[in-house]
Amino acid sequence: MTDIKAVIRVEHPDIVLTGAVTYDRSSKVKSVSEAGTDPTSGKFFYHVESSDLLRFEDGLRNDGTIGEFERVVETGDGKAIYSFEYTDEAKILTPVISAANGVILDMENDGSAWILTVWAPERTDLVRLWDYARQNDIDIDLLRVNEYASLGKTDAGLTDSQREALLVAFERGYFEEPRNATLGEVAADLDISQPAASGLLRRGIRRLIVSSLIDDSENPD
Repeated sequence: MTDIKAVIRVEHPDIVLTGAVTYDRSSKVKSVSEAGTDPTSGKFFYHVESSDLLRFEDGLRNDGTIGEFERVVETGDGKAIYSFEYTDEAKILTPVISAANGVILDMENDGSAWILTVWAPERTDLVRLWDYARQNDIDIDLLRVNEYASLGKTDAGLTDSQREALLVAFERGYFEEPRNATLGEVAADLDISQPAASGLLRRGIRRLIVSSLIDDSENPD
């Protein structure tokens, strides 16, 4: 089985919170992963950043996908955590992905669109999401997918961070000749600095070389 982590872009006016982020173009909304977004819980928690939280809240009042909402914690500098209740008008992607045995690891807006990071046991499990999108006129695009089984089965001694960095760099075309991605782009995808990304790639490649090409009798140091 080849488990995957996919980054997906979706857009539709009835996806939850789309009306609010469209009304307040300065707003940046991201799910609170620690709280989860299980639709059976009734309340959903998001980090919100805006140049004007009151304007964002005006957008919420006019957003047909949102019922009750509450500013739970205000952390300053236009940042807060909100809880929301969804209406029946909302298009909710979480149950579709859950039905396919997947999990939404992250969700944040890109303007009026949404970027989802999804884990699934196999690439074919994403078919349900594409079917749902087609049936509901949702624009959907696969931005990136990383498959973990191949590296996950090696005994190279890679750390999770090294494995992730190598997979992202590979998918982005960093190892192509000529390169299709810069180190900066790989670092941005990993949400780390360029020096940190460079270090992960160097150490990961070294571990693969030691595991694959060097005799047990040789000293890799």
